Amino acid sequence: MTTPTAAPDSYYQRTGENSYKPTAQAQGAWHPDEQHFSPLGGLIVHAIDRHRADHQRADQRAGRPADGLALARISYDILGLIALDEFEITVETVRPGRTIELVEATVVTGGRAVVRARAWFLAELDTTAVAGTHDRPLPGPEEFEPWTMAGVWGGGYIASIDVRRRETAPGRAAAWISTPVELVAGEPSGPHASFVKLADTANGIAVRQNPTEWMFPNTDLTIHFHRRPEGPWTGLDTSVSFGPAGHGVTSTVLHDVHGPLGRAEQILTVRPLNGS
Repeated sequence: MTTPTAAPDSYYQRTGENSYKPTAQAQGAWHPDEQHFSPLGGLIVHAIDRHRADHQRADQRAGRPADGLALARISYDILGLIALDEFEITVETVRPGRTIELVEATVVTGGRAVVRARAWFLAELDTTAVAGTHDRPLPGPEEFEPWTMAGVWGGGYIASIDVRRRETAPGRAAAWISTPVELVAGEPSGPHASFVKLADTANGIAVRQNPTEWMFPNTDLTIHFHRRPEGPWTGLDTSVSFGPAGHGVTSTVLHDVHGPLGRAEQILTVRPLNGS
């Protein structure tokens, strides 16, 4: 395994057209030699955005109008430990369309696929007159107390984020998260990629059991958006459930400072650590 770059200002550095190298900021919480999935999830959205932008530029050169689609859902399957090493992301359009489009991305490291993601893009139009949700807004970040998440979790990613949290019970908490760290060095990222790079943190802000005694990593992440995120804060209103047979679910209502904007779900494999 190559040594991750210790760049202080980004989670990744581009090493080729489709290849990236993680910095120490992308280090995971369960193992020191793995990536945290949160910034990688955002990077996959970034790669998909670049792929779609390339296709739209080709359409414009051919005299076709921009499609006006926005990300409505992205679902990730995490196929195993993601080494803190260089990797490639390939993106293809599975179902092209002017009003609905499906895009697939695969992360490959060491010749092995470690993540597969599928993203649905849907046409945007004005539905202001009927917009609404039963999800209640969170109080703003300034009303939450700073929380030293590194006191519970290790790793470079956790150390890189600003967390404000309110815990109401084991497995139930709300938090605001932001970071000054760029996704890819020298590359601006879009609003969805910037938001998603913090969303997988949900499984660590509302723990039901001490992570020094129990493991509960997620093997997937699915995010649905009903509007575009805005601003630097990712808001998480999270509940964690453990079942009686080694499975769990982390469920989150997603927010920005303007209110709720979607939901995220993660399935967990729950197991005691050795010696617990």
